[in-house]
Amino acid sequence: MPNLNSTIDIDFKRFLRWWWRELSFLVPEKIKRLVNDRRGFVIVSPENSHLILSYVLDGQIEPLATLDRNEFGIARLKTLLNSDEKFSKANVILRLNGHDAIHRELVLPAAAKENLLQVVAYELDRFTPFKAGQVYFAVKVLDTDNEPGQIKVVVVLTTRELLDGLCEDLKAMDISPLFADYQGVANNLDDDYGAYDLLPERFRQKSANTPRLIHSALLVGAILLLITSLALPVALQYQAVNALAEKVKVIEKDAKKIKSLQQEVDSVINETQKLLDEKRARPAMVMMLNELSRLIKDDTSLAYLQYSDGHLQIQGESPAASTLIGVLEASDLFNNARFVSPVTQNTISKLERFQITVDVTQAGGAHENP
Repeated sequence: MPNLNSTIDIDFKRFLRWWWRELSFLVPEKIKRLVNDRRGFVIVSPENSHLILSYVLDGQIEPLATLDRNEFGIARLKTLLNSDEKFSKANVILRLNGHDAIHRELVLPAAAKENLLQVVAYELDRFTPFKAGQVYFAVKVLDTDNEPGQIKVVVVLTTRELLDGLCEDLKAMDISPLFADYQGVANNLDDDYGAYDLLPERFRQKSANTPRLIHSALLVGAILLLITSLALPVALQYQAVNALAEKVKVIEKDAKKIKSLQQEVDSVINETQKLLDEKRARPAMVMMLNELSRLIKDDTSLAYLQYSDGHLQIQGESPAASTLIGVLEASDLFNNARFVSPVTQNTISKLERFQITVDVTQAGGAHENP
């Protein structure tokens, strides 16, 4: 199970190198050759009193020659380099074998990564038979899984006397190595990330800035063209979207006005519909009066009539007031007829006084006057 508490160490330098190398494929090969005409590598390995030369290009190794470390060797080397243009333009690598250098793998605290050379120089005599002043050494961080808080490195070292002698011989042959490494921990020639160099400062190449600046400028130009090709369609689409957004704003304003007018129209229609529904829900006063005239006989008189909220109240005199309840209930326009006060008799006219309340409903079809 992975340790979720471990710290994620992101190597931005390595990522940028990889990104830069991938973008370099955008630059045509002919243009690359204009700013850097060196192709391939000539590997120089010392073997006793000889120098063994081989040519490396795209991972293919071609043995070249074995030269003596003397004047005859210098002459043969010059002849060899002049025999083929690719050899004269190749980078020279000084590669020590197991007799000339040693290496040790160490596990160090992760905090030592910031000052590896100083830390290793201080502890060099503890894990090697040499002191820092006796050797040239380099430190390479290994890309392996480590315990939390630790790093694994390899220390490559060779004696000062041996490497100084080799560098002097190469200088006499008019050869300036790109770097010196060890066969047991050889640098990756196709990727210089994490490469180490055993050469002392005085023997290292003085890099020319002009080709590097031209190369960098070409790569930056290619990157800018790539970014422009990606960003330009987006910018054009953005402008088109903004133009459409302005048109939409104008249309939205008109739509809001139309919507407001529509809401006002709908409100008027709703209010009108409510009035119509309310009118249809209650019969007209003329209809109620006609219905009462039809139902009540001539021997019955009404002295009072009031209509309110769907209720009709009538008062009057009749020879048989109790029969009025049945008469009103028989109508489709009236319902729930009832006396709201006791029936009394008029001592003079001998007629019964009544007060009746009846609910008025929407008639299915009111009777017309006979």
